Amino acid sequence: MEPAIEIRRLVEIMPASGRMMTKIVNKPEQATVINSPFPLPWHQQRLIYINFDLWRRLSQPQRDLLLLRTVSWLLRVKWLKPDIYQGVVIAGLIGTTIELLQQDAVGVLVAGGLSAIALHRIWRNNRSIQLEIEADEAAIQIAQRRSYIAAEAAEHLLAAIEAVTKLEKRPGLSFVELIRCQNLRAIAGLSSVSVPEALK
Repeated sequence: MEPAIEIRRLVEIMPASGRMMTKIVNKPEQATVINSPFPLPWHQQRLIYINFDLWRRLSQPQRDLLLLRTVSWLLRVKWLKPDIYQGVVIAGLIGTTIELLQQDAVGVLVAGGLSAIALHRIWRNNRSIQLEIEADEAAIQIAQRRSYIAAEAAEHLLAAIEAVTKLEKRPGLSFVELIRCQNLRAIAGLSSVSVPEALK
């Protein structure tokens, strides 16, 4: 497999927003098949690293769904979206600045602590199981626009997750991967048991 040709093909199947925000990089030295660092707010471009020596061992539908899933996850991580936690962070930062100017140590601690708690909550939301499941479901929706059937796309993504575990020589699936796999089995019609709403 020629990495440059495969990268061009993968860029073609991405949604337009993915093409603008992400970049695929060949990284043969990495132990994982596909990896993308957690996107921090100051990163303009979100990188997707692929080890093409391992990548070529997956079937094309598995590769397609794995890439679409990674792109969907990257696009779902949002630091700047209007919600209560963003408002609390901004209010806390303004409060911290005012208290610093007034040289009030207790006020600085309270306002700074408020900002820290809100930032921690935003961080947790961006790394939640719900976000992982939403990324899988978004990838399936994109795949449907690329001539896949939803159940078929879910099966390919499920097979890709399991194949990647073997290619990376990991002992088994992580807890989050097990939850994702159960949700994908339900979408594919392979299981009547869905993921509990509490975990979504």
